Amino acid sequence: MKNFVVKTIANAAALAVAIWLLKGITLSGENTARKVVTLFLVALVFGAVNFIVKPVVKLLSFPLFILTLGLITLVINALMLLLTSWLADRLDLAFHVAGFWSALVGGVIISIVAWAMHVILPDEND
Repeated sequence: MKNFVVKTIANAAALAVAIWLLKGITLSGENTARKVVTLFLVALVFGAVNFIVKPVVKLLSFPLFILTLGLITLVINALMLLLTSWLADRLDLAFHVAGFWSALVGGVIISIVAWAMHVILPDEND
């Protein structure tokens, strides 16, 4: 359970940094509390997408992974972010990614920040 909470906090922080840095990724709400709740709900959706869909996509794209020396991972991360945006729209969450390029840069930012947050935050193994 602690690991789930740590991953959700790391995803929320990473999404917040991407929203702050990129104009193409937006989060809207009436007030700050509503934005924070929306951010954590989007982080949960993003975590579910990465847990359920991403392994299947990585398995199916394994030949491309070898062919591109791993650069296809950037595209997969962008697609997972776009899928999260689509699901957030279906769930009436005020989160939107404007296009592929915003998703690509956002995926890189989210990966870096999430990695840094996992280094900083305690884990069950600690």
